[in-house]
Amino acid sequence: MKYIINREQLLVPLQQIVSVIEKRQTMPILSNVLMVFRQNSLLMTGTDLEVQIVTEIAIENTTFAEITLPARKFLDICRLLPTGADIKLEVADDKVKVLSGRSRFILSTLPAENYPEFSETELDHRFTINAGLFKKALEKTVFCMASQDVRYYLNGLLLNISNSRIKLVASDGHRLSVFEDNLENPAGYEARIILPRKGVMELVRLLDDPEIELAVEFSSNNIRVTINNTIFSAKLVDAKYPDFNRVFHQDFLTPIHIQRQLLKDALTRVAILSNEKYKGVTFDLSSDSLKISAHNPEHEEAEEEIVTDYVGEPLSIAFNVQYVLDAISNIDSEISELTIASNSSCCIIDEPETRSYRFIVMPMRL
Repeated sequence: MKYIINREQLLVPLQQIVSVIEKRQTMPILSNVLMVFRQNSLLMTGTDLEVQIVTEIAIENTTFAEITLPARKFLDICRLLPTGADIKLEVADDKVKVLSGRSRFILSTLPAENYPEFSETELDHRFTINAGLFKKALEKTVFCMASQDVRYYLNGLLLNISNSRIKLVASDGHRLSVFEDNLENPAGYEARIILPRKGVMELVRLLDDPEIELAVEFSSNNIRVTINNTIFSAKLVDAKYPDFNRVFHQDFLTPIHIQRQLLKDALTRVAILSNEKYKGVTFDLSSDSLKISAHNPEHEEAEEEIVTDYVGEPLSIAFNVQYVLDAISNIDSEISELTIASNSSCCIIDEPETRSYRFIVMPMRL
């Protein structure tokens, strides 16, 4: 059997699929991409059994066949062929010839019938959302996810649907980000699920067209997102996300308004002389003034002073400078608002005009 596919049709879908495939697999076949040739289409699948991407490509006059090819090797071949080249695949027994121009490669295959099925329960909830809004929501929260925390629910992202409202929450135990917005079409139900870290990172990469409408379906175990001709699926984290709302329900000091870029520049400069391991900086607040300072084991010091609108008792509190910088960098307005809890247990960073996204940073001891 012979099939001809243009390089440009294959390249982007293959790159998306390979990003899901783990380099070290317990099952050799999971290092392969499953290719199913059907009438006028090619279906390609890649999975690590936790996250799966399936994408469909339109090709002409094909007869049915199923093969699996080493995903990374096949991608490298396609990537290094000339732009616009036609790629001819010739399937024979357990080998596939890949021909293009004067290039010839022979790849080993594994039986397609042994490719594991991605287990999914019935997806009983559904909503639609603009891809640009969903990507923005993910980007405003993903950086706060934990990576290898023993509290495995923190190694993911909470997605909360409440009829016409969508809320995304991520935290690593030291900081937290919340994004909230309206859904154009009310979902008609309330549900909370936790997306796994890897699934979230892959989803952000897939959402490259801000104009399209996404169909999101999920159950208590799985989520599926349809993006044009690509279907993203992931297993959900089986846990309950802790109640984060109580952090907002406490007494706070007077909010401080500072020009975002001014604060970002000052923090970046002071961070140069902070302790490389702990990245701590001290905020000393007094009437109309914020002094940011840092020191390190080499007895070097940095200090910046910013004029503010703060009114209240003097206060000294320390933070991980990178956490504050991440929050400030994700604010869109020119002015950032910092609100410190009366008991110095946290600092809320957001925008004065809108409360669409809010960041919470816990203090540290220096």
